Amino acid sequence: MRFARFFAFALFAAPAASSGAAEGPILTPPPPLSPKINGPRVYGARPGRPFLYRIPCTGERPIRFSADGLPPSIALDPETGILRGTAPERRGEHPVTLKARNRHGATQRIFKIVVGDTLALTPPMGWNHWYTHYNRITDQLMREAADVMIASGMADFGYQYVNIDDCWMVKPGDPNPELGGPPREPDGAIRPNRRFPDMAALAEYIHSKGLKFGIYTSPGPLTCAGFTGAYGHEEQDAKTFARWGVDFLKYDWCSYGKVAPGKDLAAYQAPYRLMGGILARLDRDIVLNLCQYGMAEVWKWGREVGGHSWRTTGDLGLEKGDRLPGFYRIGLRNARLWEHAGPGGWNDPDYILIGWVGNAHRIDDPPQYTTLTPDEQYSYMSMWSLMAAPLFYSGLMSKLDAFTLNVLCNAEVIEVNQDSLGRQARPLRESEEELVLAKPLEDGSWAVGLFNLSEQERTMAIEFAELKLKGRQRVRDLWRQRDLGVFPRVYQAPVPRHGVLLVRLWPAG
Repeated sequence: MRFARFFAFALFAAPAASSGAAEGPILTPPPPLSPKINGPRVYGARPGRPFLYRIPCTGERPIRFSADGLPPSIALDPETGILRGTAPERRGEHPVTLKARNRHGATQRIFKIVVGDTLALTPPMGWNHWYTHYNRITDQLMREAADVMIASGMADFGYQYVNIDDCWMVKPGDPNPELGGPPREPDGAIRPNRRFPDMAALAEYIHSKGLKFGIYTSPGPLTCAGFTGAYGHEEQDAKTFARWGVDFLKYDWCSYGKVAPGKDLAAYQAPYRLMGGILARLDRDIVLNLCQYGMAEVWKWGREVGGHSWRTTGDLGLEKGDRLPGFYRIGLRNARLWEHAGPGGWNDPDYILIGWVGNAHRIDDPPQYTTLTPDEQYSYMSMWSLMAAPLFYSGLMSKLDAFTLNVLCNAEVIEVNQDSLGRQARPLRESEEELVLAKPLEDGSWAVGLFNLSEQERTMAIEFAELKLKGRQRVRDLWRQRDLGVFPRVYQAPVPRHGVLLVRLWPAG
């Protein structure tokens, strides 16, 4: 096959519905036929815990993988690029040289396995079912999502988590035999509903592809959708999740507010401190996402209670737009919290809702193609990448189209998100007409997003003095993956309505 898997899949993906968004220009160039290793350059793991990582790598298959310096407790499958085993017992950095070769060429990249107590050294990336399948989610749909993550090439750019959201448990009192029934076994163990006959087998199916499995529950007696929560069974449920093979837990406040003993800071922290402590004692690494909508300024204490990311706002799918679509409002709120994010703890403004998505106000409606314009979609992905936000797509995997994949799968844009320095972009300028976000990167360069919030095209500029940069700078357009030239003091260009210019700056020479 002459073309990379990413574009081969796009040719056969379901076509987008007729809309302005579907007709947008594809800015992301095709990945080269020769191998290119993507994804993070650092990876956190705890000593002696199960280790699973699929090397994200574009290029024509077959690709042959190898590694120098790999700890003896971890084995590499040379055909699939899947690393599997247990993390080393010795704490500290374990630098590994990952290598990939096909008939078009070869490449290598340093990958540091950092063994200690900190997970999620870069923002997690993956897919979550909620904004597409809602209460219709099944075991089969989860398996299909994992299949598409590989077939579409998303996994080759670093997407790795396949996460189930609400509605996998028993729903107490529901007359539907698929959903209702006893919520727990006689010994108290949580029971999945009949749409999920074997959760451990589902996890193993996802793991067999080198991907990771995420799950959802609430510290309250019921989830947001009225299914069984973890209240009173927190440790038992966490151990069950670990036995099933869970790698990620979204812990959603929901009905906990009805049983919470108070409204002070300690009360807001209590359920997350409890679960964070339980997960830290398990013999499995589970990334913890605190989903409590920014209450009590969670960004100031989410890491302290064991969280690896924390929702900073309400649900994006329920956010109403006005002059600007709702993601701008959510993103602007999240952007102002830039000082509170870093390796092991990330501000989470919710999921990427493009392509075919459901209606969070009417969850029984079938998914429809996004109404966001192409420029708004580029702005959305640019903003989330600059903010070092977790990158979770929540659209319909079975209808990925070429434009959506081009937005989700630009290696240079994702590299900004996954940068090892782990700094969130800070707002340089913010007004009714424009937003400028700037993010320092590990190699000393800067990523800058020039967002046009106005209703017409406007010329926007970044003056290098704003970043305290001296001398001439080399400027690169990340969406087009094209060098723009060397400039002495400022770079400026026209930016379309609700569009973005995402650039990276290096000192010239």
